[in-house]
Amino acid sequence: MSISSKYLLSQSSALRAVGRAAVGSLVRTAQRPQSLPGPWLEQELPPRNDELVRAYVRHVGGDPALYRGRLPPHFVPQWGFDLVGQVLAQAGYPLTRVINAGFRLESYEPLVSGETLFVRARLESVEVDERRAKLAARLVTGTRHTSEALVAEWRTYVPLASAGKNGKAEKPKNGRLAAAVPVSAREIAYFRLKKDAGLDFAKLTGDINPIHWVPALARAAGFRSCILHGFSTFARAYEAVTRNVFSGDVNAIRTMEARFTRPLVLPAAVGVYAVLGEGVGRVYVGDAPGAGAYLEGEFERRNDHE
Repeated sequence: MSISSKYLLSQSSALRAVGRAAVGSLVRTAQRPQSLPGPWLEQELPPRNDELVRAYVRHVGGDPALYRGRLPPHFVPQWGFDLVGQVLAQAGYPLTRVINAGFRLESYEPLVSGETLFVRARLESVEVDERRAKLAARLVTGTRHTSEALVAEWRTYVPLASAGKNGKAEKPKNGRLAAAVPVSAREIAYFRLKKDAGLDFAKLTGDINPIHWVPALARAAGFRSCILHGFSTFARAYEAVTRNVFSGDVNAIRTMEARFTRPLVLPAAVGVYAVLGEGVGRVYVGDAPGAGAYLEGEFERRNDHE
């Protein structure tokens, strides 16, 4: 079932970030911080809409009943886009060309739904080579009960055009070499992703980058068709681990991080795979064991005494 467009009404802050990025790509006014990490920017945000949260959890393969009274940690891009966009803009690169390279979550306290969110973000690092500028941003989410309930790290890059041998601009390569799903990995979930899965995720989070829902613009950007959001892939992997490794315990994951290794072109049918260790594990999203992965990551179980 397609997601209702009414949820876009809940995405005002994310949509402002998208508009700001579009304008910023035309008018370069950003001044890189004189030192890194950059200064903290702060926002106070109203409680998230409960109906929106339930629709989002269902969309990424979770069970809304397990999140009764709390927010899923991987929903953080929905309230963090605006502030993270502002700190990434400090690096002075066109945000309309930013590509999501990876993501890390550290969960310290549950985020209670129905509460005001206090968020702060800063530009952590900028690394530049001949092909790309790598940008990292840190976002901390707190409530009136705790100042640091959830810490998220965005890892992105901006492709840089470079002169080729014939003097023409060379198209930069997208991403690093694809990783592979280990042959020994166990399948813990399977998703059939419709061609409009990117549009549905955009309605639920406000991440309306057109490469996820407009085929012509996705092809113009160098992809075969629309690609799934990295955050959507991450959230599906997170939910698969929660439900099928930790028996639905939404408090079990202490940290989870992932690298987005290649575009997941829509429509698609993919599996989530895990290799389990003592308190830690590896997670992959891919076509099959032994085949290439779209996401590779690792997770750590919360200590029973935390």
